[in-house]
Amino acid sequence: MLRWPSALLLVFGILLFSPAALAVTGSMDLTNSTVGYIAVAIFVLAYMLVMGEEKLHMRKSKPVLVAAGLIWFMIGWVYVQSGMPNEAEHAFRETLLEFAELMLFLLVAMTYINAMDERRVFDALRSWMIRKGFSYKQLFWLTGGLAFVISPIADNLTTAMLMCAVVTKVAEGDRRFINLACINIVVAANAGGAFSPFGDITTLMVWQAGIVQFYEFFTLLVPSLVNFLIPAILMTFFINNRKPEGVYEDVWLKRGARRIVLLFLLTITTAVACHTLLHLPPVLGMMTGLGYLQFFGYFLRMTLPRSLEKKRIRYTQRGDERKLRQLGSVVPFDVFNRVARSEWDTLLFFYGVVVAVGGLGFLGYLGMLSEALYVGWDATWANIALGVVSAVVDNIPVMFAVLTMEPEMSHGHWLLITLTAGVGGSLLSIGSAAGVALMGQARGNYTFLGHLRWAPVIALGYAASVAAHLWINAGSFAISG
Repeated sequence: MLRWPSALLLVFGILLFSPAALAVTGSMDLTNSTVGYIAVAIFVLAYMLVMGEEKLHMRKSKPVLVAAGLIWFMIGWVYVQSGMPNEAEHAFRETLLEFAELMLFLLVAMTYINAMDERRVFDALRSWMIRKGFSYKQLFWLTGGLAFVISPIADNLTTAMLMCAVVTKVAEGDRRFINLACINIVVAANAGGAFSPFGDITTLMVWQAGIVQFYEFFTLLVPSLVNFLIPAILMTFFINNRKPEGVYEDVWLKRGARRIVLLFLLTITTAVACHTLLHLPPVLGMMTGLGYLQFFGYFLRMTLPRSLEKKRIRYTQRGDERKLRQLGSVVPFDVFNRVARSEWDTLLFFYGVVVAVGGLGFLGYLGMLSEALYVGWDATWANIALGVVSAVVDNIPVMFAVLTMEPEMSHGHWLLITLTAGVGGSLLSIGSAAGVALMGQARGNYTFLGHLRWAPVIALGYAASVAAHLWINAGSFAISG
């Protein structure tokens, strides 16, 4: 007698792989089959678990990894039964290659950011801002402005967390101001990331796909600036113009900090040159840049004893006991420790999303969605709507779905979806990686409801940024994509 789990699996197998289901696979359109319905249900369930990450305390990569595997297991089985195993294998390898390029690119960027963090670059910046004793309004604009300027280089997530650390330390205890400042930081970081290939994963995806060239992203600078400034100006009127109590912190950069910053800029230049001049994938330049960092790390380790001896003599002559004690805690720089500290949960989440969405596309759902959005609707309204959707569903699957669908639209429309997917996530705190991270970092001060109260103001900036793009870059809408 079958136990209930075995019976359940048997029923599932009969339902899933019945002749009726396989009959649909003759054309390889599985959108109306049991396989397709179950795949969509698995993806939706996985994404609901991702959205409940804060409540469930479960890393977001776990459900999407399992969902991606299950979806492709079903696809593989159906294609094997239909006598076409090579088609499914080829489709999966194409999806995996696309992810691998993006993952290696992000891995190098994260390694450099972690290296700069270890060399105390960001601590020094935070210390300088605290030391200056800015008022709340000055701090609001300074952190927002820096988030907008830094995120195109250091990515929106890292930048938002850095600025949040400044705000929470300087304005400790003032929940109202911290909430407003964090909203401003999220909006600014997402807006700043929208006009640079390095500012967000979605812009990186568009650049690597070859749809928008490196220099063309900067046509989104003014619309992105509008998206940041309108909510910021309106929120400023609700900030008390008083000075917080400054907390002085003496921070010294570690040896090689400035040179690592320069190497990061050189790495970005190499990646751009690879793509623009040699027409090779940007990831080649980034991986070469990782080699720059490894060589420099070797130099730092080999010259560390001589450097410590020089400093020990200098501090002894000065009688600086504190600095002498600090020398005893110096640890040699190790680039592989920086690699290990990368956001692996984010990278694995990205893998799960790309592979799962790729599976749904292979089943035929992205073609169906493309037909509904870009044939049934005008491309402008479709892209605006997808930007709003990215406030609820992460912008990574939204952008990957659009890139996979490859709808026929003008260059201006491709720039529009790049903009809306980048800044649309600011409408809700859960709509972007920056917002989710800050809810954890400023727990109790920056909340979902606190962000939601300002959603109409943020939506005004979203609408204005779209209008600015339609007006400023009107000429690009006449060019066929």
